[in-house]
Order: sequence, then structure tokens, then C-alpha cells
Amino acid sequence: MNENDLRIVKTKRALHQALLALLKKQTLESISVSTLCREAGVNRGTFYLHYNDVGALFDEHLNHLLKDLEESYYEPYKHVTEMNHTLLDPATIRIFHHVKKYQPFYEIVFDKKSSISYYYSLFEKIKGLMIESTGSSGTSNTFVIAYLVNAIMGLLIQWNEEGFSQTPEYMSEQLSSILKSMYQKPVH
Repeated sequence: MNENDLRIVKTKRALHQALLALLKKQTLESISVSTLCREAGVNRGTFYLHYNDVGALFDEHLNHLLKDLEESYYEPYKHVTEMNHTLLDPATIRIFHHVKKYQPFYEIVFDKKSSISYYYSLFEKIKGLMIESTGSSGTSNTFVIAYLVNAIMGLLIQWNEEGFSQTPEYMSEQLSSILKSMYQKPVH
């Protein structure tokens, strides 16, 4: 099966969009293949050509999203030889562009009625990226990383609560400003 075949691409896109629409109303566990196929306008046989169950579709969606998140997270590192938060260019911060691109999913993640497991999947991914990018593994660093991950998650939650009304560029400037103020050396 050619994954680049336009029919397959359209079918998968319809299934992913239907999954997100249904997740806004119900839990992943309560979504049946029949309901998903009806929402997507796809027959069950076609669904089973690509997936074993609804969970497999969700996993594919989440893995694709997390791969894009990882690429977005590492974007600032491509432009510098050493990460210095006081010199961070907001234009290189791409995490907010990623969130805007996948806004329907993030609206589900940050919905108070959604499963907390979605939130923790995102939290763990960002935490892993921070550990990997900083080379931190010591116990004292795990607290700093947890603090920073929660800070980013807090910005994302606030942005969601405001209906994503600010641009990704504005959010990148805010994060850059916060990081610069945190890492400035005190004047004596």
C-alpha cells in the first residue's frame, strides 16, 4: 500500500479530523469504529485496512504530532552553537507555531473535561526534549526541568484559555522575554 497515494492521504486525513471532532465530545475509549467511520464518511473495511482499532488511529495522530513538536522544539538550537537564553531570538522559537498548527488537538488536551493522560503525554514529551537538549540527568536538574516544563505548559494553557487569540510570534516573544529575565545575572 502506497502511503503517498492521494486516496489514502484523504482517507487518513478524514479519519484524523473525525477523531478530533469526536474527542471534543467523548473519551477515546468510548469512540467506536462505527461512529468514527460515520463521522469521517469512510466505510469500516477501509478503516481496518489502515488501523486495528481507534486507539491505533489516536496513536498515529499523537506520534505525528509529537514528532512535529520535537522538530519545533529543536528549531532554536539549529541557529546557535551554544544555547544562551539571554540571546535567544524569538523568531527561532517554533513551539507556538506547532501548537497553532495543531490547535484542535491542543484544545482537547487543555479541556478540563479531557483525559489527563493527554496532558501528561505532552508534558513527558517536552520534559524528555529538555533533558535531551540540555544533557541534564542529575537529580537537582530534574527539578529545574520540571519547573521549566510546567512554565511552558502554563503558557500554553493560558494561551488556550484566551482562545489562542495571540499570535505564535507574540507568544514566542513572551517566552523569550521570560527566559531572558530568568537567566539575567543580578546587578550588584
